[in-house]
Amino acid sequence: MAYAIKIRGVIVCFVTAVVITALSLSAYYSGAYAVWFGKSSAKLPIYSVGTEQKVVALSFDCAWGTEHTDAILQALERENVAATWFMVQFWAEKYPDFVGKISAAGHEIGTHSATHSYMSRLSAEEVRSELRSSSAAITSVTGKPVELFRPPYGDYDDLLIETAQSEGYFTIQWDVDSLDWKDLSASDIAMRVISGVRPGSIVLMHNNGLHTAESLPIVISALKNRGYTFVPIGQMIYRSDYTLDHEGRQQLT
Repeated sequence: MAYAIKIRGVIVCFVTAVVITALSLSAYYSGAYAVWFGKSSAKLPIYSVGTEQKVVALSFDCAWGTEHTDAILQALERENVAATWFMVQFWAEKYPDFVGKISAAGHEIGTHSATHSYMSRLSAEEVRSELRSSSAAITSVTGKPVELFRPPYGDYDDLLIETAQSEGYFTIQWDVDSLDWKDLSASDIAMRVISGVRPGSIVLMHNNGLHTAESLPIVISALKNRGYTFVPIGQMIYRSDYTLDHEGRQQLT
């Protein structure tokens, strides 16, 4: 009996070891390894910047409509805040007057792709085409080069990031999501942003959110009172000598 119990114990230990090994390998290749051990086998976009300075970047994705865009621009102008706007090519071509207006107001403009598709499903050549044509549409209006890229839907893979990098782009995500596209109230949007911001945060908003413009004075005032300053993403990120941790947060090397 004792021998049988001992054998069963050995078998249980063996099976447990096999399961743990299998789970560990699965975690490594699925990306969970990055969360558990602070390393990543996959390439990541920039989600935020590791800094002790109280800086934060507001960003606006432009894909549909302009009904609320002037109100957002006015709110930013009143607070003397420059932000980053990511534009889809078909939006930029449909509203070139807004592209020019945003650029003339001192804001930074990046590309949000040409067609707003899931770009992880595209080939490298298709990605290059999206980046080049969308950037050309923006530059034709502003006269300024485009160096920042935000993938639609936050969707990316290694090929996308590598291709964008080879084309000279920094791929940008966010670590604070306002959820303004859900038509939350101004106070709810503001609460999400204010409670989520830390030094080096990138905030995701949209150019045509129903209550985005109303939320901005609340957000900006509250964060300024906490000692934050607002800068475009391109002025906040590190351009070289950095690594990305498992959260996609830049750290100087």
